[in-house]
Amino acid sequence: MTRYHLTLDALHTVWDHALPPALTVASGDTVTLDTLDASGGGVARRVASGELSAPDDLRALILADARDPLSGPRGHPLTGPLFVDGAQPGDALRIEILDVRTAAWGWTGCRPDGIGLLDAALAAEGLRPHTHLWDLRAGTHADFRPGIRVPLAPFPGVIGVAPAAPGPHPTAPPRHVGGNMDVRQLVAGSTLWLPVEVPGALLSAGDLHAAQGDGEVSGTGIETSGQLTLRVHVERDAGITTPEFTTPTGGGQSRQWHATTGHHPDLMDAARIALRATLRRLQARGLSLEDAYVLASACVDLKISQIVDAPHYTVSAFLPLDIFLEG
Repeated sequence: MTRYHLTLDALHTVWDHALPPALTVASGDTVTLDTLDASGGGVARRVASGELSAPDDLRALILADARDPLSGPRGHPLTGPLFVDGAQPGDALRIEILDVRTAAWGWTGCRPDGIGLLDAALAAEGLRPHTHLWDLRAGTHADFRPGIRVPLAPFPGVIGVAPAAPGPHPTAPPRHVGGNMDVRQLVAGSTLWLPVEVPGALLSAGDLHAAQGDGEVSGTGIETSGQLTLRVHVERDAGITTPEFTTPTGGGQSRQWHATTGHHPDLMDAARIALRATLRRLQARGLSLEDAYVLASACVDLKISQIVDAPHYTVSAFLPLDIFLEG
């Protein structure tokens, strides 16, 4: 089987089966994709312009990534598409995630008019736009501030194949053919199946996250550039209609969690209630509202605890206590 490497010259920002393939591979081949962070280098450009300050020991690394803005429609920068020889509608593309490597730095942000779970509610409490820069060079963890350390478990936030419907389609919504799923369990060692809708499947990926809590509650995980290594296989007449995967992890590795609960007839409102209670816990530890929000996005897990008491549902927000190095 052959190994390939796609660089950042193969970036695009939409799903569209009319895009010319960047590379043609055979079933069983392995491909390493260079990927760009979700801002398309925008955070690095903000540091370069002086709009955003950066720690002295990270500044040079960040400035090296301050590339020109991408042309074309706004969307996640995706590397691809890969034409997988022999893949036809009705087949499945089986994708082994062999390796996920992050850049030396990453970022997590929030803003009152963004896409996070509590943006509107926290705006009334004075939430300000905020970007936290992370040092990822340790490889296994990143220190949020003295005494708070987040374990890293990198994965691609976006991975998918082209839909049959004529495009272009925005990258943001996840679809039955994959896309912006933000499934944090798709770490190295996982296998993902995607339904093929067009000849060659046209696989693309990007939006690496060094870590993320289930829910990505502020709208961002630890966003980063990096490299993603995949092995692709065609499975004939697989009969799948939505992404499926196997994974070596269920999520967090903490020895103990503190969970807050939300109860409401609307699952989203229940999630908001649970998350707001967790943010209060973090603020009680001395974090600002903005720091509590972005830290929660990097490591707090939202879980549906029960739906049997309909129309009253329970969502729990799990804060891993092992991130606190003392107490």
